Amino acid sequence: MGIKTVGVYSEADKDALHVRFADEAVCIGPAASKESYLNIPRIIAVAEITNADAIHPGYGFLAENAEFSAICADSNIKFIGPSPEMINAMGDKAYAKETMKKSLVPVVPGSEGVINNVDEAMRTAMEIGYPVMIKATAGGGGKGMRIVKTVDDLEKNFIMATTEADSAFGNGAVYMEKYIEEPRHIEIQVLGDKYGNVIHLGERDCTIQRRNQKLIEETPSPFITDEVREAMGAAAVKGAKSVHYEGAGTVEFIVDKNRNFYFMEMNTRIQVEHPVTEQVTDVDLIREQIKIADGRRIKVKKVRSEGHSIECRINAEDPDNKFAPSPGKITTFHIPGGFGVRVDTHCYSGYIIPQYYDSMIAKLIVTADNREEAIARMYRSLDEFIIEGIKTTIPFHKRMMKEEGFIKGDYDTGFLEKIGIVK
Repeated sequence: MGIKTVGVYSEADKDALHVRFADEAVCIGPAASKESYLNIPRIIAVAEITNADAIHPGYGFLAENAEFSAICADSNIKFIGPSPEMINAMGDKAYAKETMKKSLVPVVPGSEGVINNVDEAMRTAMEIGYPVMIKATAGGGGKGMRIVKTVDDLEKNFIMATTEADSAFGNGAVYMEKYIEEPRHIEIQVLGDKYGNVIHLGERDCTIQRRNQKLIEETPSPFITDEVREAMGAAAVKGAKSVHYEGAGTVEFIVDKNRNFYFMEMNTRIQVEHPVTEQVTDVDLIREQIKIADGRRIKVKKVRSEGHSIECRINAEDPDNKFAPSPGKITTFHIPGGFGVRVDTHCYSGYIIPQYYDSMIAKLIVTADNREEAIARMYRSLDEFIIEGIKTTIPFHKRMMKEEGFIKGDYDTGFLEKIGIVK
């Protein structure tokens, strides 16, 4: 697009590729995220010193922080994402659920807002019926979430969820909803502009998870029908329009074994798994984010989806040792290539993976005419993806591409526990 960029980085990320490829790069502090990537004054100062017009927050750290969005606006810097009002409306899961109910979008039965104490949790669980899910109102990544199957387990899980949420997000508030058994996790990608136009770009199936963390994503979903797909897309657009949503966002649904779908949450940012949508729609979602932030209208009216795309998250973890983190120096880094193969990464041979941040080091995305070919292409690409010096999840993904349940599309969010990969 011909736009010059400034990359910010912590001392731990001084050798990351984005630092090398940006037109300018500025260190914003030590490894600890609170002193660097979460330090709003330092980021704003860099933007002002370098005369930046806008800030793209990525998909972590401050990407869904309403305060950061507001400070950008006050500093006359465009936040490439939704307004503080939109982030607050959809970023708080309990409030978002109420917003969706008012828009007649199906929601999972649950508490009316935040649950303040154990006694209130007990009453709510009795009304909803076990099993229930306790969930943090802020953040994501599986933090502050607990499944409770009996009344005897409620108090300890409520305390654990609130404590973890407070530690992870600085906000210990939780809410409760009915736990859907044998669920699928399916999300709809949406785009909205300042003129009230909202479109969706189809669904992504994110059901293969470990401890509520997505590991494999694909589109289209092998589970839902065209009729359900159309209904979910319409519901996502309706929900986004209800808050006058502007930018890229994802409306996430939980789908039961009978293909009934319920609103779960909305991520007011770009998702890690956005490349699979780009591959089948031929729409560059980051480019669209930037254009929308620049005040332009969405020009994509009718999105056509062709083929099948799968993404595997390559993490620096040891799948044979309970997925323990594996930071360290990469001694060999050979990425696969060829038609229909895409790799998004910040790593290279000789790069030292720090211990401070998320363990994801690459995304491997393949696209083919159909799901069977995509699975075969993914296995071949994983086989050619050579990373030495650290442990990675590549062996896990190779196993999954040969797993009968995955090949048949017969799985739910508890699939890894059922086949014994996760205890």
